[in-house]
Amino acid sequence: MSRRPNILLINCDDLGYGDLGCYGSTVNQTPAVDRLAADGKRFTDFYMASSVCTPSRGAMLTGCYPRRIGFTEFDRAGVLFPGDSCGLHPDEITIGTLLNDAGYATALIGKWHCGDQPEFLPTRHGFDHYYGLPYSNDMARRHANPDGYVPLPLMRGEEVIQQQPDQTSLTERYVEESITFMREHRDEPFFLYFAHLHVHLPLLVSERFLKTSQNGPYGAAVECIDWATASLRAELESLGLLDNTIIIFTSDNGSRVSGEGGSNAPLRGTKAQNYEGGIRVPCIVRWPDHVPAGTTCSALTTAMDFLPTLAAAANTKPPEDRVIDGHDATPLWTAPGDDADSPYEAFFYYRRDEIHAVRKGSWKLHLRIHEGGGRCTDCQELYDLSRDIGETENLFESRPDKVEELMNAFRQGAKTIGDSRNGEPGQDIRPLGRVNNPKPLTVYDPEHPYIIALYDGKAG
Repeated sequence: MSRRPNILLINCDDLGYGDLGCYGSTVNQTPAVDRLAADGKRFTDFYMASSVCTPSRGAMLTGCYPRRIGFTEFDRAGVLFPGDSCGLHPDEITIGTLLNDAGYATALIGKWHCGDQPEFLPTRHGFDHYYGLPYSNDMARRHANPDGYVPLPLMRGEEVIQQQPDQTSLTERYVEESITFMREHRDEPFFLYFAHLHVHLPLLVSERFLKTSQNGPYGAAVECIDWATASLRAELESLGLLDNTIIIFTSDNGSRVSGEGGSNAPLRGTKAQNYEGGIRVPCIVRWPDHVPAGTTCSALTTAMDFLPTLAAAANTKPPEDRVIDGHDATPLWTAPGDDADSPYEAFFYYRRDEIHAVRKGSWKLHLRIHEGGGRCTDCQELYDLSRDIGETENLFESRPDKVEELMNAFRQGAKTIGDSRNGEPGQDIRPLGRVNNPKPLTVYDPEHPYIIALYDGKAG
């Protein structure tokens, strides 16, 4: 019996649809990621289940819409903050849990952002090994905002091993840790979830990437991601594991696109919005002898599909005691042409606990728009994404038939998954994890030799 495949899931932070060469960038140099696309399949209509970090990551790991797992009920905002009392419920089954139970060695190296209390850490959610930041890299102490955050913790397992780490070398440290993990587990199947800190602000990047970037610090961060991709691939090849490893490359949501150098082109919108630029992201899958090289898939698929698809690849099954919203996307991954059908009857664009838009086929209906700063307004916008990927021509008035068709889909989604504006609680909704008396992982000590000034500097 052939050995089950290793799995390397590379998840970038705030990387835009147009930030990679294989997705159209002419300013960022990404030969390693482009090579993945040439060796595998590039997905053009791939979505995260949210346009911001925490719910996006929780959905990807559990195969469920954020609302299904309570990831719309955070105390302060749409994402988790240091010392919050909530996180991914201990009873949730993640990709890590599923594969670990199936005999895989599992590691998460990089950003977690699904809760920083002990009950919520990666080690409680199926990962044998954890090394990284428990939340976003901007949630750090700064001179400019001394009371904003506690010192940023770098963790190994459930212990803080460093406070305010130098982010300019952190990706290199992540790669070193990943190489060690792969070497130690070369003789057994493993799942490595590599979660980048780039290109989330602040853009703190090694000088060697800044020297060669044609797109300032942002381009340097993208090219650092590319270097890491090349390094991980080279190690897999050195170990003789490359051709029996599924490599997935994606991003947790779209780019901020606010002057730093990111691009969601040709899509409209930004991170934290439900225009395509906020939630449609790059996705590449390489798996020799299974995923045809140099192919493209334009069928709608999502990160919620990773759990059931990887379960099938590992010869195990998704949990059967709960609703999983994702689908086994193996037929899309393995199709030799671009003629496989999407497994989704409809896809719902949530902002917290409200459905703001719905897509069915190539048609997309917006009912509510996030304008920034937490402000949302009602709208009536209908787009045919098959000929208007940039959402520029509103067909709401001219296609009442499509409006009604998508409204019916919206009503069904509201009934089954929930929508607070319409008083729909949803069905089979699971609770958010909560603890009493939460404590931050670190406490500021004025005598500690922190790196703080670097976090106050301009990008770069």
